[in-house]
Amino acid sequence: MANAPALSLSSTQHRFTIGLGEILNFAYDAFCSNKLQFTLTALAMAVGTASVILVATIGLTGKQYMLRQLQSIGTNMIYADYQGGAQRLDSTPDPMTVEDVQAVREQVPNVVAASPTVALEDHISVGAGKQSDILVLGVDPEYLRVRNLKVLAGRFFDSEDSSGRNKVAVITEKLAQKLYGSSPVAVSQIIKLSGGLPFTIVGVFKESVDTFGQSEIQEDTMLIPYTVSRFFVPTAAIYQIYFSAASPQDVIPATAAIKRVLQSRHRAESVYSVQNLTQFLTVAGRIADAMTLILMLVSFVTLLVSGIGIMNIMLATVTSRIREIGIRKAIGATNRAIRFQFLAEAILISLTGGIVGIVVGLAIPWSVRFLTDYRFPISGLSAIIAIVVSSVVGIIFGTVPATRASQLDPVESLRYE
Repeated sequence: MANAPALSLSSTQHRFTIGLGEILNFAYDAFCSNKLQFTLTALAMAVGTASVILVATIGLTGKQYMLRQLQSIGTNMIYADYQGGAQRLDSTPDPMTVEDVQAVREQVPNVVAASPTVALEDHISVGAGKQSDILVLGVDPEYLRVRNLKVLAGRFFDSEDSSGRNKVAVITEKLAQKLYGSSPVAVSQIIKLSGGLPFTIVGVFKESVDTFGQSEIQEDTMLIPYTVSRFFVPTAAIYQIYFSAASPQDVIPATAAIKRVLQSRHRAESVYSVQNLTQFLTVAGRIADAMTLILMLVSFVTLLVSGIGIMNIMLATVTSRIREIGIRKAIGATNRAIRFQFLAEAILISLTGGIVGIVVGLAIPWSVRFLTDYRFPISGLSAIIAIVVSSVVGIIFGTVPATRASQLDPVESLRYE
């Protein structure tokens, strides 16, 4: 008697296994007997599933590109600007000085490089009797590191040039092409400002990312040592300083520390803006994620359309198999078994299309990896989401036809012609 419940449970499990196997066999037989209709429906599901994966890949690629562009400007870069005396309109200007740069170096250990900037508007001769406006920036040698600039020809001026107040300069690539035709030719040329002061061009540079003139560097820009630029301005005022933190993790604490140092060295009403690119990277990442989500929601519409196709084909299948349903019910099939049978057919169609779509959606980025050097980011999560959504679509849109089939009257079904 003690073994009776175990035998009963085993028997129940055995009957359930057989029932499930029969349901899957019926679903497979129905699939084989209507290959064209089911294949076309599964193909629509495959397109929808592949689109979800490809949209996620495109979104991740766009996000990666955007972040790389911003990071190329300088992930560790921090910049301080003098905003004036916000609380008192009649307050005396209290801009930053070179001593502030030195104080930050001494008091903020996370800062590994710094450079003040002095902007000068000038013009140079570009031909017989012709002149062109030019932006002259006085910077320290560490400006190269802080701004992550690329030297295309020659070199950047060093500490010896700065301490010796050598009249050397580096110019932008576009200015070099404008004046001399190419970057290599520009090196060692002499360029004279409006006052007649000559500067020897020792190098040609460009920004790591084209900022389209939205940074302090314009197309026609010449960089000279900060120590030399002091001869062109009447005061020691500095309105912008660039810093570089040791690592991306040090950027936020270093930003706060730099602001504290600057405020402590100046009047309370003076306002200094100390910012970094971290906030822009965060915002850019959120925008890219939002765009990816929106595009994925649009691609889900394709899956919904495919689900409607599944429902239509299953309703047509139910109509064409009414007599079969009546016979199955006459020999003992329950409404639940009939419902599971047609639901299994809908899920089989959606899963088949989903698997094919996943293969296609992953194969395209992988094939691009082999054909080019670019590595598209592939999201495994998107594949999981796609297969789950395709299964859910099959269940949702297969429920109506399955329920309709299970509720058919067996007597009327056998009379159906």
